[in-house]
Amino acid sequence: MNVQDVMSESPRTLNTDASVEDAAKMMRDLHVGVLPIAEHDRLVGITTDRDLVIRALSESKGPDTPVKDCMTGLVLYCFQDDDVADVAANMQEQQVQRLIVLDDRDSKSLVGVISLSDIASKGKGDERIQSAVSSCSTQYQRVA
Repeated sequence: MNVQDVMSESPRTLNTDASVEDAAKMMRDLHVGVLPIAEHDRLVGITTDRDLVIRALSESKGPDTPVKDCMTGLVLYCFQDDDVADVAANMQEQQVQRLIVLDDRDSKSLVGVISLSDIASKGKGDERIQSAVSSCSTQYQRVA
């Protein structure tokens, strides 16, 4: 099974100068926990609901704080034709629950987001996928 078979397609992006409040409202309206962050049509980061809490709210940053101040600049990704079990294993290794999905190795255009819940819900019955997802569910060790 390939990533394109289970990913969430056509993710919306948010500009770096959008506010934390804008990000939270977009997440609410789209029922998502992650937003790709773009600058001049170029992907420069992601922000998660957890980022908003840990890097903004808990640091007493206001709702007008630019999302670039609490985003993750390192964009971890996979390709839509990658094997789902391999991607789940990579997610476990990277200790992340979501990855950006790019179309191919040449154009690297954003086409989706894949999450562990996408994999778990659509990979039922596939032992390799179930094993990979199961290994992701172990508690992550805090990195100092």
